[in-house]
Amino acid sequence: MRAVLALSLVAASLAAQAASDAPPRERLSLAASASAEVTRDILGVTFSTSREGADAAGVQSALKQALDAALAEARKVARPGQVDVQTGGFSLAPRYDPKSGKINGWQGSAELMVEGRDATAIAQLAGRIGTLTIARVGYSLSREAREKAESDISAQAIGRFRAKAADYARQFGYGGYVLGEVNVSSDEPGPRPVMALMRAKAAPMADEALPTEAGKATVTVNVNGSVQLTREAAPR
Repeated sequence: MRAVLALSLVAASLAAQAASDAPPRERLSLAASASAEVTRDILGVTFSTSREGADAAGVQSALKQALDAALAEARKVARPGQVDVQTGGFSLAPRYDPKSGKINGWQGSAELMVEGRDATAIAQLAGRIGTLTIARVGYSLSREAREKAESDISAQAIGRFRAKAADYARQFGYGGYVLGEVNVSSDEPGPRPVMALMRAKAAPMADEALPTEAGKATVTVNVNGSVQLTREAAPR
């Protein structure tokens, strides 16, 4: 008898747990979002050059000289957060003859990356670097600007979510709702490429500034999740 009673208690406990784990029947899933356009505030310019020759040491030396000259010019205007300078890729590889498969020379490339909020200084710098060419130009949104935009529009997204929940609850014949599991996320805008005037390998631009236009990025905050519909109105 004790064994039967124990089994009955276990079965009842498992049934109660299963019932409590089952999703509520009056659950409603929905989503809402809000967006804002924000001016991109970080200008990034990547400079590069390539060299080739019969001697590996000679190619490497030529790349180093070109990069050193560009670095010296960039460091004159470098300021943390405003004009940040860093070297990029530096590669050296053998060049093979397509017929014999033997090494017939060497080729390499070097990069210098400049980015920051001072677009004017960076654009002017681009006109003064003559040993590297402009490979890529693009504007992006700083983390601070993105987070500020997200903070400003998150309240709008959440308000729209709550308004939708209340409206749907009313349409389904319920008095209100209780929030369930809700997720708030944002879409991070990627960098925007800028059309720029490309120049010959070592031809200076007579201190001509690089023409750029920042444009705007769209920051979006998404709210999605579920609510439990209730017969009573939701508390304000």
